Amino acid sequence: MPKTTRRPARPAAKTPAASPAKPAKRTAGAKPKSVSAKSAPSRRGKSPRRWSAAEVQEAFSRFAKANPEPKGELEHLNPFTLLVAVVLSAQATDAGVNKATRPLFAVADTPQKMLALGEDRVREYIKTIGLFRTKAKNVIALSQKLITDFGGEVPNTREALETLPGAGRKTANVVLNMAFGQPTMAVDTHVFRVGNRTGLAPGDTPLAVELELERVIPAEFMQHAHHWLILHGRYTCLARKPRCEVCLINDLCRWPEKTVS
Repeated sequence: MPKTTRRPARPAAKTPAASPAKPAKRTAGAKPKSVSAKSAPSRRGKSPRRWSAAEVQEAFSRFAKANPEPKGELEHLNPFTLLVAVVLSAQATDAGVNKATRPLFAVADTPQKMLALGEDRVREYIKTIGLFRTKAKNVIALSQKLITDFGGEVPNTREALETLPGAGRKTANVVLNMAFGQPTMAVDTHVFRVGNRTGLAPGDTPLAVELELERVIPAEFMQHAHHWLILHGRYTCLARKPRCEVCLINDLCRWPEKTVS
């Protein structure tokens, strides 16, 4: 009798313990297969062949021949108005900025005059530009800082320019290049696109593209390089429908979807 009562208890204890163990092993074994299958396509893509030094030289020689003295399209009267125009151009078109700044600069072309104009009146002048409230505040704040910290003059170093309200690295590079003749590389959305699409200077961030362009572009072309690339992106290497058929560098471009070979 004692043996008979103990036997039913043994299978009852084993059965629950054994049944969940089998599905757990199958589920765990299935996951690594699905992960590796998904990650496989990301390893198939190959980076395009880098441009040779001779190809970079050829590309910028063509740009220089076609447009020996490229100019920025933001209208300005002096380094201060250039600085203000570039600050206002963030997330706005040059044409839209020019339309607003023509009357503004006619009455305020120095930090002192801009400060005297005041934030409310500056806001009225630039209300057709995106983010105009924040930008008006920045224009007044940078005017005050120029007077307080720099004797009313626009500084000629990147470090100093980047301390001004509303002025980042791109703004500093544009001002240094256009106002002070320094061979800087300002990377906007057009330059970023051209650098990545053509394979000339691929990079995940504007800074990465900037540093790569500075590395590969010959010194003789650096003064005008950012203007050539901006204009190329604005009028030829368009975001949605690039005009490959009229592109000066279509034979050098590494973009696999270009419409000419």
